[in-house]
Amino acid sequence: MFSATERIMAKRHHIFLGPVLVLVFCVSQAFRDVYFGHVFQGVDFFAVILLAFLASTILFTAIPLLRDRSAFSKLRGHGRTVLMINLTTALAWSCYFYGLNHLEPSIVNTMHSGMGPLTVVILAAFGVRLAKTDHVGWWEYLGYAGIALSLVALAWIVISGNSGLAGSETTALLALAALLVSGASITVSLLYCKRLHDHGVNAEVVTSVRYVLLIAVAASVVWHKGGLGGIGSAGEAATLTALATILMVLPLYAFQVGIALTTPLTANVLRALGPVFVFALQQIDGRLTYSTPTLIGILVYSAAAIASNVAHAGAKRRPSSSASAPGACGCGDCRPRAEVQNLAVGHAVRLPIRNFPWLRMLSISTKTALRF
Repeated sequence: MFSATERIMAKRHHIFLGPVLVLVFCVSQAFRDVYFGHVFQGVDFFAVILLAFLASTILFTAIPLLRDRSAFSKLRGHGRTVLMINLTTALAWSCYFYGLNHLEPSIVNTMHSGMGPLTVVILAAFGVRLAKTDHVGWWEYLGYAGIALSLVALAWIVISGNSGLAGSETTALLALAALLVSGASITVSLLYCKRLHDHGVNAEVVTSVRYVLLIAVAASVVWHKGGLGGIGSAGEAATLTALATILMVLPLYAFQVGIALTTPLTANVLRALGPVFVFALQQIDGRLTYSTPTLIGILVYSAAAIASNVAHAGAKRRPSSSASAPGACGCGDCRPRAEVQNLAVGHAVRLPIRNFPWLRMLSISTKTALRF
């Protein structure tokens, strides 16, 4: 048993630990986008996709195989869902990396993230619900309208040549279109992933089967081009694989731990500032120039995203006949709507935190906080 003093110290510790870990998620994700945007200037992005996602798939396949092989049996009867997850994920990441290859990282991150909630709203407007979602109020809709306007403004900034990276108008239009597709596709992919979660399929198994088509497409492109373009040796390939895998896994890991120790509103407000971190870090890339219009567009997006999250949190606090009881949404594990964003995402499935017991030593009561 812990003393009252120890409990108070643990509580105070978590007040700061959770937000710090969410900030680690934002910063590491920003570093990932800036790093990849720079690497893609000399390395074929399909080569990076092949190395990074193959390593991640092997990692997350090994975990359930070592712990509980029967976990894969829960995929039976969900072949169509798995296929749709693979199709949308492959489309999302291919388009995202294409955009990152031709536009400044902060705009890529913002456009991709902003399409998440807008896709959910548009699908709901047409009566398409791939997974159970919460009710959206008018104030939240107003926030989403602000997000949409900020994305339109950022697109205009790119097309008009006022962004931080010069390029042809045709390439810019193709990259912007790719980002719209990537943001919508990754959102649909996450909704299909949630459908599997609702049927008891754990996150490790979902991750192990999610990138199969993406890896196959990348391998086909690499084979067609005659090798890993821009990678000259096995050592370079190993280094890039390690860095890419870490930059893919670390943001999700930090976010999953951080959100367990942070209130949803605080976590989502910090996440809404993600593009600002990307804008700050991209200044170290010599091929990019400082763009005030880009910064203003990103700040407008962040403000609108924060406003929609505040409105959503306020609506959930108000009791109603349909959502006053725990688990009233029918999911049993309600999570904020903004969690379908991004992200780099795009791959925000639960990481196997319980497989890393050393993390429980971060504070006295982390064991309780990490129970999902």
